Amino acid sequence: MAGKITDLNAKARTGTGKGAARQSRRNGNVPGIIYGDGRDPQPIEMEFYYLLNHLRAGRFKQRLFNLKVDGKDDAHVICRNVQRDVVKDLPTHVDFMRIHDESRINLFIHVTFENHDKAPGIKRGGTLTIVRPEVELEVLAGDIPDHITVDLTGRDIGDVIHIEDVTLPAGAKPTIARNFVIANLAAPSGLVSSEAEAAAEA
Repeated sequence: MAGKITDLNAKARTGTGKGAARQSRRNGNVPGIIYGDGRDPQPIEMEFYYLLNHLRAGRFKQRLFNLKVDGKDDAHVICRNVQRDVVKDLPTHVDFMRIHDESRINLFIHVTFENHDKAPGIKRGGTLTIVRPEVELEVLAGDIPDHITVDLTGRDIGDVIHIEDVTLPAGAKPTIARNFVIANLAAPSGLVSSEAEAAAEA
């Protein structure tokens, strides 16, 4: 399920501290840092709109990137933090962590639902209530799944879908030990009302 590793371009940044970071922003960039893998932290900067486009594409913290910095060896990284302006919600700083493909990391993975047309509960007017649109999994860095899939075939009103009901990609496991709920099929409001009235009459 792992996809192609996307290249991400950055430039080495000279200077550290708040003054250097402010200068980087004045130049139309977003300052950042690469750390981890037993090596010294590397200050970097990324062109503002280039980074913003990648952020708006979605799942930025769930993907493995091949970070390319001029004059440096390419590094496989994941984004660990994006600081944003509290008013404009635009990126002001970005942190990347170096990893090896065999490293095991915790990431939030998107949940998709399929075969809605094969779920009796939905055909009867039931509503799929998604409790966790993402679940945190421990995965191999070199084999990060794009998503996990919940099959709704045969699901009826009142059914509850737990993490143990889902077939996870090889090598992936939940970070939470308990069998937590991902979604459920709720009855339509009309059915709930009629059942409540019947119970009251009884």
